[in-house]
Amino acid sequence: MLGKELVCPKCKGSMEEGFVPDRVADTGGAKVTEWYDGPPQWSFWTGVKTKGKEHYQVRTYRCAGCGFLEFYAG
Repeated sequence: MLGKELVCPKCKGSMEEGFVPDRVADTGGAKVTEWYDGPPQWSFWTGVKTKGKEHYQVRTYRCAGCGFLEFYAG
């Protein structure tokens, strides 16, 4: 978690940690979503260029009361 209990900004309910998986097309598996610095640059071969870009794993929190999702990268 982020060091303290998170409170939903919408309804003030408690937030619980989880994740939103990215599906991996060639294997059918999944990986944790990542955030990349800068706008997307498209590549015919790989979809989106990511090599050399700063990136962070995305943590996701869901409100147990209203279902609001909040994402953090870092």
